[in-house]
Amino acid sequence: MLFGDRFPFRYLADDYGLTYYAAFVGCSAETEASFGTIAFLSKKVDELGLGTVLTIEGTKHKIAETIVQNTKDKDQAIQTMDSMQSTTSKDAESGTTYFTIMQKNLEVLKDALN
Repeated sequence: MLFGDRFPFRYLADDYGLTYYAAFVGCSAETEASFGTIAFLSKKVDELGLGTVLTIEGTKHKIAETIVQNTKDKDQAIQTMDSMQSTTSKDAESGTTYFTIMQKNLEVLKDALN
């Protein structure tokens, strides 16, 4: 997994033995990744032949877009996983549940890992 964003899914990666790379460790409040970080992640996308760069909900995906723009092929998909950090009571009233969010995350993850 490669996250062009903050990385609140470490528990998931650790529990399932998934290798990950991320612009920021954990839920960092930083909003800009360094040049070195972008270069490293772009190189990893190319080295690993990744077709997807992941992000989390509620961001503008600028870091992920910059990573993709700096890869050899520049054609990777950017997909979003929901960390539930921005889920509101209004979302819950509209039928959003932990289970529905995790089902969507599973579909994104399946796609990203293929």
